[in-house]
Amino acid sequence: MPDYITYSLITIGAVAGMEFVAWFAHKYIMHGLLWNWHEDHHKPHFEKDGFWEKNDRFFLVFAVPSASCYILGTLLENYFFLFFIGVGISIYGLIYFLIHDVYIHQRFKWFRQLDNKYSRAILRAHGAHHAKQTKEGCESFGLLAVDNKYFHKRSKKSQETQDA
Repeated sequence: MPDYITYSLITIGAVAGMEFVAWFAHKYIMHGLLWNWHEDHHKPHFEKDGFWEKNDRFFLVFAVPSASCYILGTLLENYFFLFFIGVGISIYGLIYFLIHDVYIHQRFKWFRQLDNKYSRAILRAHGAHHAKQTKEGCESFGLLAVDNKYFHKRSKKSQETQDA
């Protein structure tokens, strides 16, 4: 298999694998040991002081493995594949930033409303996650892999139950 195909598959695999890593880190680290970093992200915007959140530290946490892969992949002979894992992590980070910070939370006003079933499902899933402002009881910890239930509009009955 030509190298460019191998490295493309490694990159795509790293992007896909990062969805699981992000889900795991969100569920067990952000809503676990490092809740004190993530907690302010669950507060309404009017309760926050300034633009930055403690939650933004996780950008650096995820940048370390990516940068490490870039460095080790270029310095160590026979480990060039690590470079492409770093590329995959970076691509996922860019996707996460654009969807989570730009599209969902509108921290940057670059684009407002995407209108298709998938983008609406992502908004519903993230809204369900943020429905709780506590460490416990949250659902939908991933970003790109969305449960089928979020692809359907809420029924009138479920809306009435939530309004009661």
